[in-house]
Amino acid sequence: MKHAHNLLPAVVACLLASTAFAQDWPQWRGPNRDGKAAAFTAPQNWPKTLVQKWKVAVGEGVATPALARDRLYVFSRQDNNEVIRCLDAATGKEIWIDKYESQGVSGPAARFSGPRSSPAVAEGKVVALGVRGIVSCLDAATGTKLWRKDDFQGATPRFATACSPMIVDGLCILQLGGDSGAVVAYNLADGREKWRWAGGDGASYSSPVLMTAGNARLVVVMTERRVVGISLADGKLAWETPFVVQGMRGYNACTPIIADARTVVFSGGGRGTIAVTIDKQNDAFVAKQVWTNPDKAVQFNTPVARDGMLYGLSATDELFCLNLATGQTLWGTPIGGRGAAGQTGPAGAAGDAGRRGPGMGGPRPGFGSIVDAGTVLAALTPAMDLLVFKPDGKQYAEVARIRVAQSPTYAHPVLSGNRIFIKDEDSVILWTLE
Repeated sequence: MKHAHNLLPAVVACLLASTAFAQDWPQWRGPNRDGKAAAFTAPQNWPKTLVQKWKVAVGEGVATPALARDRLYVFSRQDNNEVIRCLDAATGKEIWIDKYESQGVSGPAARFSGPRSSPAVAEGKVVALGVRGIVSCLDAATGTKLWRKDDFQGATPRFATACSPMIVDGLCILQLGGDSGAVVAYNLADGREKWRWAGGDGASYSSPVLMTAGNARLVVVMTERRVVGISLADGKLAWETPFVVQGMRGYNACTPIIADARTVVFSGGGRGTIAVTIDKQNDAFVAKQVWTNPDKAVQFNTPVARDGMLYGLSATDELFCLNLATGQTLWGTPIGGRGAAGQTGPAGAAGDAGRRGPGMGGPRPGFGSIVDAGTVLAALTPAMDLLVFKPDGKQYAEVARIRVAQSPTYAHPVLSGNRIFIKDEDSVILWTLE
């Protein structure tokens, strides 16, 4: 057993390459990129406070950590570097670190320089996308750099790159570039480009998802002015539907929601929330609008679909619920803090602390995330309170409101078992339900 310690990285790599554990949160919006924490154990009676197990300073950024087995992968910015860390999920101790010098953000978003893109872990590798479009692929077990690319030479959308990588079938799918954006598929093993779709459109702040339409596997992504479905096999456009932003502060940032085998829902840009069905006619796919709700929309987050309903957080800090089949508004309620109308939420003001969006000059509502946590839904905004409420189509029914940080919280909470991982302004915190 003299050299047994040399086997550890190989064993860990083998484990990470296998199918994700039920309790993993290995990428943007969880295992299936749908905001569902299937293995979270929600208590019957929620406590007023959680138990803090550890807190580790990692640097600024709003990238959601990725949880794979017993490891937490964190992407942040420190000392003019973009930094990828692997932490022991139980203790917060650093296992490995990789960093590279990055110019950071310039222009209107310069006040907020940390990564927006959440890392993805799959097939024994971790992929991260920096704010200036640098793509890194590392060995998940050891942190060894496998490849790093900057094919678009720092070209980004106005407020920097925010797309989170998607890994599927040995490919890493990303939306890159700025005014001349593209959806690109890289071979995960070596970083070679397999295909590129450039439809003459700018890049958005949205992330891709995968849907199966008929026998075709399609990458669905929101660009600056469209929502498109692209063949995973060859990068050819399968379908498209226009979705043009409205107003000076309209941004396409929502991740498309695959409601079922035919239906895609998207929201934002001052356009409301829209559902389309994808059907094949002859040899082509066609997107047909089935409903629109012009009154309820998200701006800086992505709704969650559950039990025939859609739960979202509006640009004015209003939680809302829509009928997923018809788009009808079922309810809406302000959550607290300062919204557009200065309203106070049902459980009192959550406070304006840190409610400054990337590159914004003052208090800005609308940032946040919603997670389907089994028997409940959980919402987190920059106001640092985790809002727990029932999945109810009749009214907002709050179960708990728990403070989970002392600085702004823009990243998704990661819920797994009895654990809640929170990324705040410059740290990662592990809370547990006990």
